[in-house]
Amino acid sequence: MLNTQSQSSRAGLLRQLGFFSAVALVISNMVGTGIFTTTGFMAGELGSAKLILACWLVGALFAFAGALSYSELGINFPSSGGEYVYLTRAFGPEWGFMTGWVSFFAGFSAPIAATALAFSDYLGHVFGALSIERPGMVIGSGWFSLRLGPGQLAASSLIALFTVLNCFGVGRAAKVQNVLTGTKLVVLTGFVLLGFTAGTGSWSHFSHPAVRSTSSGLAASFGVELLWVMFAYSGWNAATYVAEEVRRPERTLPVAIAAGTALVAALFMALNLVFIYSTPLEQMKGEVAVGSLAATNLFGGHVAGAFSMLMALALVATVNAEVTVGPRVYYAMAKNRAFFRAAGEVHPRWHTPVMAIMSQGLCAMLMTLSPFRELILYIGMSLTLFTVLSVASLFVFRRSRQDWQKLRPVSFAWPLVPASYIAVGTCMMVYGVWQRPRPSLTAFATVGIGALVYHFGIRRRQNEPHD
Repeated sequence: MLNTQSQSSRAGLLRQLGFFSAVALVISNMVGTGIFTTTGFMAGELGSAKLILACWLVGALFAFAGALSYSELGINFPSSGGEYVYLTRAFGPEWGFMTGWVSFFAGFSAPIAATALAFSDYLGHVFGALSIERPGMVIGSGWFSLRLGPGQLAASSLIALFTVLNCFGVGRAAKVQNVLTGTKLVVLTGFVLLGFTAGTGSWSHFSHPAVRSTSSGLAASFGVELLWVMFAYSGWNAATYVAEEVRRPERTLPVAIAAGTALVAALFMALNLVFIYSTPLEQMKGEVAVGSLAATNLFGGHVAGAFSMLMALALVATVNAEVTVGPRVYYAMAKNRAFFRAAGEVHPRWHTPVMAIMSQGLCAMLMTLSPFRELILYIGMSLTLFTVLSVASLFVFRRSRQDWQKLRPVSFAWPLVPASYIAVGTCMMVYGVWQRPRPSLTAFATVGIGALVYHFGIRRRQNEPHD
């Protein structure tokens, strides 16, 4: 018995991640499905190159305001769990549970599924059968439909691969992540540089509008498209989820989050410039794999196939990063008896929450059956709600805690940084419900179900005496 207890006490999360690994996690979580898929949909909704670029710029400023706010939260709570930790401390265990509940479905499992589907769709430009737009079987219609085909199977296989890899230690997964992130940055930077220097694009595309595919006003469409953009930028908070495994988190977290977010914002603006330079907006409308379309127009079909493969490889890095980060939330919840107990158990040899990783992988694989566009809107609404609440917790902590460490960039013109994030996020959610009620209300329904689960199950368990 003594040996078992001793072994169990040693089985915990280890501080193995340095600055570059933390930055790699941020970059790989951010540079994924959104930037590779959303601009084609924005072309139809906004119809103007200037509005598309303005939307991405507003999203960058919004993400940076959130990143600064989370940096202050991260240095004060250097433990794994992210929003779960912040909302539990600020508003109580019910809100902490609900953000963890939503994170399991919309914060990680759904984004992993969406990224894996985008991976399949990019491969579909080389191997046509893998396109997610050609499922072999469709059950139901619209948002409430299931799609199964080779593309969905390929996406599920990718998720399974990295789920297994992450079970065998965060250090091993981080090494793979660093290589994949470096490859991703080289591919995307090379694509931008070659696109402008050797591609056959045209600057006239920036002045040629597209016929809008919606009758909604531009202000409403801009607000809804910001949900797409914020999904693309989501991931700037990734390092906070593994804070318990970061060396010297009080110094590493703020710099890693800020550096990763700034690099990605610059890359996203450059990629959108090259997308529009390559392709008229009218031709881009509704295209999922907009990077492959851009490569075809810039370099021709033969070279575009190679670029599509490289972009699919870039998405692989995002899947691995998301698979790594999510289980740390469920681990933190389980340690607080707010998730099933096995998710809080760490493997004595690999020091990873194996059951948390496996349960997330299974949920993500099932979500690959969902329609892609509606899945993105569902994610965007859910993530915006709880990041807004987390940023709002700064007001609670600064007022109630005497020992609170204040970050200088956040204190500058206080409360401009957190207040601007909250204001823009709230407007986005209002427009989302107004313009896209089904996926938006499904996101809120997920929150409501989480509240019921907490009241009728979790709260009773937390009130029971510990063993």
